Amino acid sequence: MIVAVHQPQYLPWLGYFDKIDRADIFVLLDNVQFKKNEWQNRNRIKTANGRQWLTVPVMYKHPQLINEVEINNKDKWQHRQRQTIISNYKKAHFWPFLEGFFEEIFSPEWQYISQLNIQAVKKLAKLLGITTPIHVASELGEFSEDPDERLIALTRHFDAHTYLAGIGGKGYMDLKKYTQSGIELIFQEYKHPVYNQLFGAFEPFMSVIDLIYNHGEKSLEILKGRL
Repeated sequence: MIVAVHQPQYLPWLGYFDKIDRADIFVLLDNVQFKKNEWQNRNRIKTANGRQWLTVPVMYKHPQLINEVEINNKDKWQHRQRQTIISNYKKAHFWPFLEGFFEEIFSPEWQYISQLNIQAVKKLAKLLGITTPIHVASELGEFSEDPDERLIALTRHFDAHTYLAGIGGKGYMDLKKYTQSGIELIFQEYKHPVYNQLFGAFEPFMSVIDLIYNHGEKSLEILKGRL
């Protein structure tokens, strides 16, 4: 059994969902430190004018954990993002595909960024056709604060013996700890597919919603490099 773990991100890119799909169990690590100006409260879409950020404003105070960071709902971010998405994807072939999803994302007043991201990741995975069970780390109990020991403990929690890490993990993970713990460590080497987009030449590393708007029910096969 393969376990993969990642911080909950906002409308993540294709590789994030490939990681979920490759795992037998996926854990959203919501109880580690929030990283400002990364992917936990923003992501990018392709527009007629190039890349554009979709950002959820947060009230972050160092060193808060992800599940402690509140959203600044005085900022009308939901209305602004809704209008941006309509402006850039209304003419996409699969515009109706995400209407229900964004109604759920843009209607409630979310208190915490983790709540929003967890819901969005689960819903997007389901829309893509990914069946991997998704768990939330803070609901599983207490684990070591050491990054590697935490991941080993989460893997063992599910009686698994294989941990799937991002390729960047080779640069900072203590590989010996996994070997000594009897955990096989494998790395995701994701090759980004090229697919048809709006607005000219292909732009990689966009939010997965860009793929879904352009390819609908075929998105998972494209994401996995099968089309």
